[in-house]
Amino acid sequence: MSRILLFFIAAMLIVVLPTESVGAQTAASGFDVEQASRAYIDSLQGAELEKSNNYFEGGYWLIFWGALIGVLVDFLILQSRFSARFRDWAERVTSRKWLQPGLYALPYIFAGFLLTLPWTIYRNFFREQQYGLMSQDFGSWFGEQMIGLVISLIVFPLLVMAIFAVIRRAPKTWWIWGTGVIASFLFIALLLGPIFIAPLFNDYSEMADGPMRDRIVAMAAEYDIPADHIYVFDQSRQHKRISANVSGIGPTIRISLNDNLLERTGPDEVAAVMGHELGHYVLGHTWRTVLILALIVAVGLWIVARLAPRLIERHGARWGVRSVADPAAIPLLSLLLTLYFFAATPVLNSLIRINESDADRFGLDTARKPDGFAKVAMRLSEYRKIEPGTVEEMLFFDHPSGATRVRMAMQWKADNVENPVMMNPGQLEQE
Repeated sequence: MSRILLFFIAAMLIVVLPTESVGAQTAASGFDVEQASRAYIDSLQGAELEKSNNYFEGGYWLIFWGALIGVLVDFLILQSRFSARFRDWAERVTSRKWLQPGLYALPYIFAGFLLTLPWTIYRNFFREQQYGLMSQDFGSWFGEQMIGLVISLIVFPLLVMAIFAVIRRAPKTWWIWGTGVIASFLFIALLLGPIFIAPLFNDYSEMADGPMRDRIVAMAAEYDIPADHIYVFDQSRQHKRISANVSGIGPTIRISLNDNLLERTGPDEVAAVMGHELGHYVLGHTWRTVLILALIVAVGLWIVARLAPRLIERHGARWGVRSVADPAAIPLLSLLLTLYFFAATPVLNSLIRINESDADRFGLDTARKPDGFAKVAMRLSEYRKIEPGTVEEMLFFDHPSGATRVRMAMQWKADNVENPVMMNPGQLEQE
């Protein structure tokens, strides 16, 4: 279940829309949308194209193997009766029912961390190094994993204490109240994450005065977005991906850009990225994401509430699990949720993609830099497959593909720029 919590905390940063198909269209000036799009798309070729495709397509299998490993780890903790031993330890430490799930969570988190550590090292370190996407050495990377572990040791016990409190008080409808608990934790993460969590992994400093900051402030002011503080964070020490965000809620709202965006791109690309990120804020994607995730969680918890009691009735004696209200049932609940979210991956990806595509359109209308937008799409294709099939994009992409985004930008250019001219982007720098 700790993996599910981390999924929801990370989920505050995600979104997309169905693939938009744009045929070859010609503006009155003779600007051909498909030809202009191909000029960008075809600039990624040879070894770089092969590396991008291999990296992203390998991620399809990572989804499967990650879910399988999560299920096997939880099943091992159940079948070995370690879960029952963790529960017995918690009961020896305290007789307070409300506190026992929180104490149980501590050894459960440690066990899950250690059992999945080889997989985590391969997936998040060695594989990233293999594809040239990692800037850290192992020591720095592992230090961040330890920070994440400490965060889990604080947040996850609080979450399970709250969920098991509603299980005890509402054994038949706990899945409804449990959905509210998870949504509340997600809201708190959105509110406090920019202030207390993000600075644990990166240094944030005020963006220097200059034309680029003035441009971002002007774009934010147009939509009444607070822009008193614009931060730059040092993500280049971890990887070379470009990114930015408008994070937080209410008093914690802040605009942040990573240093890669400022160092690797030009002013039009920065404007295009910031237009997209401002779009998430203006279009209310934070609240939409919380609502959609709450509905998805509700379905998952409803399924768990139906299946878990039957499995415990049949196998509980062998596992040492007494009931759904027993903290020793946590690996079973986690196992079922892992299977549910694995099956729901295409739905989650499509829902996220809808928001991302909406923000793309907003960014084009706001920044009015279609070629800057297209260049950013190509840079992101360093590690995202540039031109997938329609079904492939629907199943595996949580953002529109580079080809979809480039075509959207060129269509916008044809529709909104007087006498548009086709650009020859050439090869984008890869350093």
